[in-house]
Amino acid sequence: MGIKFYEEERVFKLDTCKSSYLIGIADEEKFVGHIYYGKTIGDWDLQNLLKMEEYPFAPSKNNGERLGFYNFFPMEYSTHGIGDYRESCIEVKTVEGTNAAKLTYKAHEIYDSKPALLGLPSTFSQDTSVTTLDIVTEDQILGLEVILRYSIFADSEAIVRSVFVKNNSRKEIYLNKVLTACMDMDNREFEVLTLHGAWARERKLQRNPIVYGRQNVASVKGESSHQESPFMALVTKGTNQTVGEVYAMNFVYSGNFLGQVELSQFDSVRMVMGIHPTDFYWKLEAGQGFQAPEVVLVYSSRGLDGMTHTFHDLYRNHLIRGKYKDIRRPVLINNWEATYFDFDTEKLLAIAKEASAHRIEMLVMDDGWFGKRNDDKSGLGDWIVNENKLKGGFNPLVSGVNDLNMEFGIWLEPEMVCPDSDLYRAHPDWAIQIPGREATLARYQYVLDYSRQEVLEYLWENIKKVLQSANITYVKWDMNRYLCDLYSAALPAERQGELSHRFMLGVYELQERLVTEFPHILLENCSSGGRFDPGMLYYSPQIWTSDDTDGVERLGIQEGTALVYPLSSMGAHISDCPNHQLGRSVPFETRGYIAMAGTFGYELDITKISPEERDMIPKQVEAYHKYSDLIRRGDYYRIASYQENHFYDCWQVVSKDKEEVLLTFIQVLNRPNYHGRIICFRGLDEHKAYQISYNGNVYNGKILKGSTLMNAGILLENLYTDFAGIQIYLHVVGKPDIVSCDQRMNVEKMLSM
Repeated sequence: MGIKFYEEERVFKLDTCKSSYLIGIADEEKFVGHIYYGKTIGDWDLQNLLKMEEYPFAPSKNNGERLGFYNFFPMEYSTHGIGDYRESCIEVKTVEGTNAAKLTYKAHEIYDSKPALLGLPSTFSQDTSVTTLDIVTEDQILGLEVILRYSIFADSEAIVRSVFVKNNSRKEIYLNKVLTACMDMDNREFEVLTLHGAWARERKLQRNPIVYGRQNVASVKGESSHQESPFMALVTKGTNQTVGEVYAMNFVYSGNFLGQVELSQFDSVRMVMGIHPTDFYWKLEAGQGFQAPEVVLVYSSRGLDGMTHTFHDLYRNHLIRGKYKDIRRPVLINNWEATYFDFDTEKLLAIAKEASAHRIEMLVMDDGWFGKRNDDKSGLGDWIVNENKLKGGFNPLVSGVNDLNMEFGIWLEPEMVCPDSDLYRAHPDWAIQIPGREATLARYQYVLDYSRQEVLEYLWENIKKVLQSANITYVKWDMNRYLCDLYSAALPAERQGELSHRFMLGVYELQERLVTEFPHILLENCSSGGRFDPGMLYYSPQIWTSDDTDGVERLGIQEGTALVYPLSSMGAHISDCPNHQLGRSVPFETRGYIAMAGTFGYELDITKISPEERDMIPKQVEAYHKYSDLIRRGDYYRIASYQENHFYDCWQVVSKDKEEVLLTFIQVLNRPNYHGRIICFRGLDEHKAYQISYNGNVYNGKILKGSTLMNAGILLENLYTDFAGIQIYLHVVGKPDIVSCDQRMNVEKMLSM
């Protein structure tokens, strides 16, 4: 474990608990090259893997073929304009109009800490169990310095990368592109795994063979988007959940991004990730610096399970912060699909009263409580209570909810403004739009210009006033449209390319203020499920996974999301049926099993559902409390994929000590003339004996060894109907390695009494 520099060989070696990453300083010109990333290795003198002893050789030996060298050398951080025609990571433009940059090694530092990134979300460690390497590179002609930063945590297999660019010249330099991570390696018949989708069907897995040319995922929408996710992985052929090699990148950023893989003429692969260069250019004055966001690198030799566990643990331990990081979240009921805009104090209190009687712990008041907001055509920006709906303001409602021993939360969309609002009428220039051009509306709203400090101050004062006005312990922060018509009246022409990134920095600034000044508040980011990324997790421990609350559609959405993000981060609710998005009806019990794979709550009018469904709620809440710690902290395993087979879905969570297991099986479509399925568990202790319970009931005192459960499995009989589900809970009984047949019979007899 740790980071070392071998001076004689001029090699940096980064060792996580299960992988090694090697960087070399090559040739007399000190090019920084990528040597190796993969399973832990014991050697470091591997400069020959840079292939500099073969034609066209290093420039010091064959300067006449320098162009050929640039076009094959495995750059650790690629530059534009000198002859490397593969995707570059940094592109500059000088006042003279040139655009070439060449970075070579200048210095380095290794230290036992990890600096925060100014104004940006970033992973952290609260002790010295993290080691960081800064490689300082420079372009001496331009006076440009680029610091490549790598951090590794003692308890993680991930490598976290970031980049800081500084202008040490006396003239301004324009940054036309600054990506964060680059990795060159030989192709091994890789396939590209990405997450695609659309609103209401986000993060569906897509896997394609790598082909010559460039394949990418990207967003230029101003957010990480419903359509593509800031995640990309290269997997070896045949990789599944348990076998195969995986090289993954995930961007700790919530705005425009590019993740790309390129297969070159020499069968080498270049994988890059960072801020999307479209509409981006940044004026870097003399002496100024630019901080690029982090990228998380994960290598797994244990298939997708290994990758998933690394991402989950890193984000739970070193990205998510605050009061709710390590405690269960309250079971909430949200009024959106119950009432939409049509509510008042009495209606909300009626929902709260019934919810409290059924052990629900929080009422969340969604859109429609402010300004003249009776539909989605007006009111955004006017964060003042609408007393036509809430007589006397917040306090009568909040006090009434609190008297029911329930907490209270609200919905906000502070990044937006409606043309029909007092805010827009007073400050039309605060909306992002191009002068003289008809601005593009979406959901009857514009996007506020978060690059302007006066906008941030106005919004913060209004948000703070609202949060101080009553006992509010939860905020749902929404964002329901993309950015376009990019122009800020506050930025000069040469800085208009900074708007999208400055907008995102403004969002981060407001959310940082919120979690700092109101640490007791549980913040849930939303964006209709379209801004689910690591950047948001730094400010909110949970994110609304999708506006689609249909139980069956949620199976695929939650599977894709959980590939990278912890279950504890996925906002998941039981909604009414027929479902409001698809018109499908799924049994209430099954909807509960599916929602329990996330933060768990309700989004319906509890006063109008059937008595049979209401009676299930206390049992569901009890089950949530029983399994909450396990689901939040345990290791997640994907047993079967509804996205792949379209008939059933199955996932499992195992506690870190392997003492508890929860497996959920959903039969989506029944099939005639099929027998029961044998389900094999994963991640158990093969020597321990496990008591088996089905849907909370002990199953005939059945006790099986971990080895049996993983290798032989258990038989699940056909559930008979469509959309049926079952939960299987295992917990350890006896002591490891000493449960004999006679002892097991005695335990079974005792448990069956």
